[in-house]
Amino acid sequence: MSDYLDDLRLAHVLADTADSATMERFRALDLKVETKPDMTPVSEADKAAEELLRTALQRARPRDSVLGEEFGATDGSGPRRWIIDPIDGTKNYVRGVPVWATLIALMERGEGGDRPVVGVVSAPALNRRWWAAEGAGAYTGRSLSSATRLHVSRVGRLRDASFAYSSLSGWEERGRLGSFLDLTRECWRTRAYGDFWPYMMVAEGSVDICAEPELSLWDMAATAVIVQEAGGVFTGLDGRPGPHSGDAAASNGLLHQDLLSYLGG
Repeated sequence: MSDYLDDLRLAHVLADTADSATMERFRALDLKVETKPDMTPVSEADKAAEELLRTALQRARPRDSVLGEEFGATDGSGPRRWIIDPIDGTKNYVRGVPVWATLIALMERGEGGDRPVVGVVSAPALNRRWWAAEGAGAYTGRSLSSATRLHVSRVGRLRDASFAYSSLSGWEERGRLGSFLDLTRECWRTRAYGDFWPYMMVAEGSVDICAEPELSLWDMAATAVIVQEAGGVFTGLDGRPGPHSGDAAASNGLLHQDLLSYLGG
């Protein structure tokens, strides 16, 4: 039995709240979109959803701190921190592409540093949700009472593997495009699904490996615990476990060293 089931239930309630807010403005003709200093877009829906989540967390978990993509960090008095990405895949959201999700994670500080212990990824335009709590496994469905347990694949050779990624440009900017392309040539299949979705497909066994060269904590915390609880491995490209390296490599475990041998460093 997981120690975090109450937190997982809360995360589902939070995801329901975010889903209502984001779907209300999805494909709205008068949606307002701005450009952030890092030249990425942010919509009014991103901000509204994060504000709703922060307000709900302040009421339900006042001792916990919060880190969100749009409004930064607020301090708490305890060892726990909620990590929020109100819309992962904003570029898709503003163009009317349904591949976007709200990511909600809880991290707890321990002897080995912070680790994600709860994660919910909710993609309402796809009518999909994935979640996990440390020690309780990973699941997909529309509710805690109507769910299917997730398991990573058992593919053990790159030549039989499906590899998912986001784009080529990030690898080129970091001088790793050559090794990235070498990896794609070794794999059975490659697809650029992007954002949260490849990690969820690793967790459910439909993709075997995925990687991204530049990410923030709010992009990874929820996906990391879901992949791990599904039996997979989630590290940085440097091999450091968890969502702490500013980049990500996720796999079914059997192929992880092969993945890092091409893209690590």
